[in-house]
Amino acid sequence: MKQAAKFLSVIVSVAALYSCTDQEEYTPKPKGYNRIDLPNPEYVKLTEDHPYTFEISKFAEVLKDTSPIAEPHWIDVYYPEYKCNVQITYKPLHNNKQTLNELFSDSHRLKGGHQKKATSIDELVTKTDKGKYVTYFELEGEVPSQFQFYVTDSTKHFLRGALYFRTATKNDSLSPVIEYMKNDIVHMMNTLEWKN
Repeated sequence: MKQAAKFLSVIVSVAALYSCTDQEEYTPKPKGYNRIDLPNPEYVKLTEDHPYTFEISKFAEVLKDTSPIAEPHWIDVYYPEYKCNVQITYKPLHNNKQTLNELFSDSHRLKGGHQKKATSIDELVTKTDKGKYVTYFELEGEVPSQFQFYVTDSTKHFLRGALYFRTATKNDSLSPVIEYMKNDIVHMMNTLEWKN
């Protein structure tokens, strides 16, 4: 019995020694990211009856905004595959400069609400293919909305949008999808037309 205990003790000691040397040679695996396959963009015209129209991705669904403060022409352009949506809000201006200034302020305030988590916020004003001026905000860092925009004709129409992901995945992992969505949003704005 004593010999068996001695033998077992030697085996445990050798195994412990062997496992210690094995740990010294451990090499961690490099950080990996989920593979995200993105389809080639294809677009269809928005069919819902709103004071505006534009082309959306054929991979998106148009949902009515169901928030308690939603107005009749507020929609979500929802991408079920990527659990994200472009939240669209629309306000008629009725040639009211005060309303227009309030909407400008609201847009900048909503963008500014992300400053605590944003590593940078870039603002770009550009002219669309149809001659409309759009202001884009590109936000970087762990922010809930990575891309926002607004467009207006200054007298009748004001449309604002924001991209949101409904997932806990970090933005660096979502980077290809964020870029894909930004391109879709730019296409939406390039095809935007007001209805009178």
